[in-house]
Amino acid sequence: MHRNPLPPMNRRDLLHRIGAGFGTLGLAGVMSNAGMLGEAQAAAVSPLAPKQPHFAPKAKYVIQLFMPGGPSQVDTFDYKPEIAKYKGQRPQVVNRKSLRNTKLGLFPSPFGFQQYGECGKWVSDIFPHVGEMADDICFIHSMHTDIPEHAGAILMMNLGHLQPSRPSIGSWMVYGLGTENADLPGFVAMSPRAQPRGKMANWGNSFLPGAYAGTYVNIASMKPDAILKNLKNRWLPRADQRRQADLLAKLNQLDLERQQQDQQLEASIQAMEMAFRMQFAVPDAFDMAQESKSTLEMYGDAEYAKGCLMARRLIERGVRYVQLSHSIDGYDIAWDTGHGDIKGGHKRLADACDQGIAALLKDLKQRGLWDETLVIWGGEFGRAPTSEGQRGRDHDHYGFTVWMAGGAVKGGTSYGATDQFGLTAVDNRVHVHDLHATILHLMGLDHERLTYRYSGRDFRLTDVHGHVVHDVIA
Repeated sequence: MHRNPLPPMNRRDLLHRIGAGFGTLGLAGVMSNAGMLGEAQAAAVSPLAPKQPHFAPKAKYVIQLFMPGGPSQVDTFDYKPEIAKYKGQRPQVVNRKSLRNTKLGLFPSPFGFQQYGECGKWVSDIFPHVGEMADDICFIHSMHTDIPEHAGAILMMNLGHLQPSRPSIGSWMVYGLGTENADLPGFVAMSPRAQPRGKMANWGNSFLPGAYAGTYVNIASMKPDAILKNLKNRWLPRADQRRQADLLAKLNQLDLERQQQDQQLEASIQAMEMAFRMQFAVPDAFDMAQESKSTLEMYGDAEYAKGCLMARRLIERGVRYVQLSHSIDGYDIAWDTGHGDIKGGHKRLADACDQGIAALLKDLKQRGLWDETLVIWGGEFGRAPTSEGQRGRDHDHYGFTVWMAGGAVKGGTSYGATDQFGLTAVDNRVHVHDLHATILHLMGLDHERLTYRYSGRDFRLTDVHGHVVHDVIA
């Protein structure tokens, strides 16, 4: 009845073969972590296994401080004293037909500006803590995007496309580089209470394999055991869960082999395995009780500040990309309060994030994470220097400010410029595609080579556009 053509093994041979097999498994894991396996072999071990970049990277991790709603550049980091000189007037340079509801003239900023650092950067009084870090920040004042509408512009900033049909930048990053912690997602998106407009699309994987999707965390509740819903299994101990997960994975794998290719099933297998590991890693990562009193005081009590601290804890544990969106009172485009009340709305929003952002930058330096972490601040567009009503400003996609910090960029510098009134980018203009190409470049990825074959064509984050802004790179 025994039809195995191989001769039977004695105990010595059996132990020899098993021992050699375990060694090979261990070697495979070591080589994968060291980037010594080819991309296809590494992906076979795990789609999230660390991968070799295209060239030597300047940074290893990204923290995106996203400000949905359109912060006003002329009230934050793009100082334009000429606006006050021409108050109430409508010079030709700002007489654009596409500026809706801005029939009134130039509206001076209700905030004062001061110079900070050795670089002498002018920063609004609503960002005093960030101003103190000016020598570590590279300000890009010549950003521009395609449309002045929130939903599309938010997707453009996070997906490089106006429709929710493409993978997010965080998903592209994990697809290209993998992650350095097998127990946590490679891409984590967070916000206090409200998700930015477009919701899951902002951290979605679209046609990329499901393993590269971002995991969303609502940081309104900072209890480690409640940070993600349905993460704990209160009926089975860990050993039983492991056996159950292994059995289910084997059954799914058999089904997958029969079907040869099923992206949804592959994603389900990977998601179940990740969920098993996360239930033990997440409570530790989000347990702020482990932080010292001095660290907690440095960040402050604001919800967004807690998110900044969580971002540091995540990249410290090897999470590749963290997106932290700003919301307040459950409003998904918080900075849009600029329509009716720049003075009150922007002041309140800046107060909620200023200390936490500066603390994050200081903390990265203190912990030796500065040189390998890229921090990005900005919204989907800016606001016009003219007034909407008596106290507000309408949308402006012609020119706005984004800043970057970390060892990968030139601190204490400003790149590009808007016109004398801060409406339109006129010098060294930077499109969102250029920003994305630069971010990928800093992480060691060529935006033209990072592609994925889908529906008969090779897609990439920057589509057929994008140029690396080399002048901002350290």
